[in-house]
Amino acid sequence: MREVFQQELREVQERLVEISRLVVVAITNATTAFNESDVALAEQVIAEDSKIDALASDLDELAISIMALQQPVARDLRIVVSALRMSASLERMGDIAEHIAQLARYRYPDKVAKDSLLGVFSEMGALDVEVAEMLSRLIETEDLALADEIRDKDDRIDELHVSVFEAVLSETWAGTSVNTVDVTLASRYHERFADHAVSIAKKVKYLATGEWTGSGVR
Repeated sequence: MREVFQQELREVQERLVEISRLVVVAITNATTAFNESDVALAEQVIAEDSKIDALASDLDELAISIMALQQPVARDLRIVVSALRMSASLERMGDIAEHIAQLARYRYPDKVAKDSLLGVFSEMGALDVEVAEMLSRLIETEDLALADEIRDKDDRIDELHVSVFEAVLSETWAGTSVNTVDVTLASRYHERFADHAVSIAKKVKYLATGEWTGSGVR
């Protein structure tokens, strides 16, 4: 029974890695669609989000089954409970990628971000992709240096998020009301995506060290 239990725990991690890799693809394509006004790519992200949802649901069922049948305790219980929480955050990251793609689709053939903010959103998108890639490697390897890198990149995304608000509130902002709402939402989506990554990274770090470093998503 112990062998079966350990195999099930390995399967939990493998499924988390699988979902995280799909999230990398989703945010890569979503940010590209957003920045380049690529409606076909946006449609692909939207269509494929259901795969992430289904895998997250399957993982949740596995984790609940493990708790019911194996009755894990101590660190094993923390692994299973953390997997449930990480699955939820990964699923949400996939949803956020879908939201970014939906903005690109709604405004096609125009770009959501106008000239003055193109560079900001390009950098935010690139950072979100890097964060997703690091997170996938962190889940797979438990290389805790990646957790610190994710936090640092999140700090930069937060700075860019603030700069978007400063831009739309400035006297020189010439965007329409619709454009103002669009870029504000888009900035929030980019920022929240990284926040979820930080939350997952904290959980991985906790499992590896037993030390909790703070609250979850802001």
